[in-house]
Order: sequence, then C-alpha cells, then structure tokens
Amino acid sequence: MKLSQLSFALSQVNELVFVFPDGRWVPPHFHLTEVGLVAKKFIDCGGTLRTEEYIQMQLWTTDDMHHRLLPSKFTEILHASIENLQLPDYEVYVEYQGNTIEKYGVHFTGQHFNLIRTETACLAEDACGIPTQKTNVQLTDLGKKENPSCTPGSGCC
Repeated sequence: MKLSQLSFALSQVNELVFVFPDGRWVPPHFHLTEVGLVAKKFIDCGGTLRTEEYIQMQLWTTDDMHHRLLPSKFTEILHASIENLQLPDYEVYVEYQGNTIEKYGVHFTGQHFNLIRTETACLAEDACGIPTQKTNVQLTDLGKKENPSCTPGSGCC
C-alpha cells in the first residue's frame, strides 16, 4: 500500500485495527512510534548495485493497556511526518517487535489493516546458479528408464 492510499484509508475507519498474517490483532493499546523514509543501497550477490526506498512505520506496545490511538491522531502523526520529512508516495511497511523486529507490508480491507508477510529472495538467481523452474520428479520413477540398458553417461548409475 502506498502512503497516499494509507492516508485515504485512515479517513475511512473509526478505529485502528492491524491484523497479523495469522489472524491475531496487534494489541489495541499500540503506539505509532516512528514514521520515516528508509533508503537502502546495496550490492546483490551477482554484483549489481541496487537502491530501495520505502516508508516505514513502527508500531509498539507496552503495558499501558488503556492507551488507544484514534485514526485522527494516527493521521496527524502521519501528516506531520509527510510534511516535515517531505515523504514521497512510496510503499509503506510496518515494523513490529515480535521474536525479533518483524517487517510487514500493509493491505487495507475496507475495515482493517492486514499486515502482509515480507520475504527475502535472491535478486541475482542467474548469477547464483539457482534454476528458474524446479523439475518435479517422482521418487518412484528414479532409476527407471525406457531403455533398461545402463551405459556410461546415461545417468542410470
């Protein structure tokens, strides 16, 4: 979800509900502790220089169980960040403390904000020798050949 989409979605809700991929909710007493621009400059394993920029929000909970962040206050923090940091309309990610710092994409359902799993990937699969498509092989077919003779280089041994 882009920053402009998030801003619009906030105007559509009366309460803030963030839902983890497993269906659990971020506790309702969460805080919005950071909004910022993340700029990442790196070299992938194939030697290609890459850059990536995105908006990151940090949600945090502590034991102040009566805290509730209203959509209007969330929007106020977001707009102050946009103005003061001159944030572009980039993709938004949410950072949350789980077993480690977890990073999620965001999708608005019309009612809730679903946190979407992010994954790592090799960006230079061709340089790493990773096959582009896996070949499915039945284990029961291993060693079977149309021609039952075994010759050097035939792959039967």
